[in-house]
Amino acid sequence: MKKINTYKLVVTAMLSAAAFLLMYIEVPIPSLIPGFVKMDISDLPGLLGAFALGPVPGVVISLLKNVLHGLIKGTSTGWIGELCNFLLAAAFTFTAGLIYMIRHNKKAAIIGSLIASVVMGLISVPVNYFISYPLYASLFGGMDNIIAAYKAILPSADTLIKCLVIFNLPFTIVKGLLCSVICFLIYKPLSPVLHGKNV
Repeated sequence: MKKINTYKLVVTAMLSAAAFLLMYIEVPIPSLIPGFVKMDISDLPGLLGAFALGPVPGVVISLLKNVLHGLIKGTSTGWIGELCNFLLAAAFTFTAGLIYMIRHNKKAAIIGSLIASVVMGLISVPVNYFISYPLYASLFGGMDNIIAAYKAILPSADTLIKCLVIFNLPFTIVKGLLCSVICFLIYKPLSPVLHGKNV
């Protein structure tokens, strides 16, 4: 039991480090969403951990990647950006991991990933509306400048809630789906390491 728990901690730490490194790889998609919103796959290690170790380790990985990011790279938002990233990532990994833990088969993993992606997208709206964007507005010249970046792509996106529902919600769902697809492609080869087999 002690060996299993120790290995679980090691895998959690390893996946947290991988998630932290993936946070550095961000791709802007300026034709689809303002450039300050970037695509990354840093939730992938958390999803791997949620499937291999359970929903709670998935959340822990989501937490540790943001703590590492804030401590090592530094935070320009007073930890609000890291908090919001954690809330979305935790909702994603916990939802997928919980559904998989209940049924524990490939179908449940697929369904869990789909539902988790939607949950993360839905949660992104209130998190950004009440936490992220008010802070960014205070730091970067007001809410009008933020909305203007969305209006440059779609003129009818003239309120914050419209911007978040039209752009951020589907963008966040796609981010979750992308992480899920990659997870299914690499999970089996990584399974011996994630589960401590032959170790």
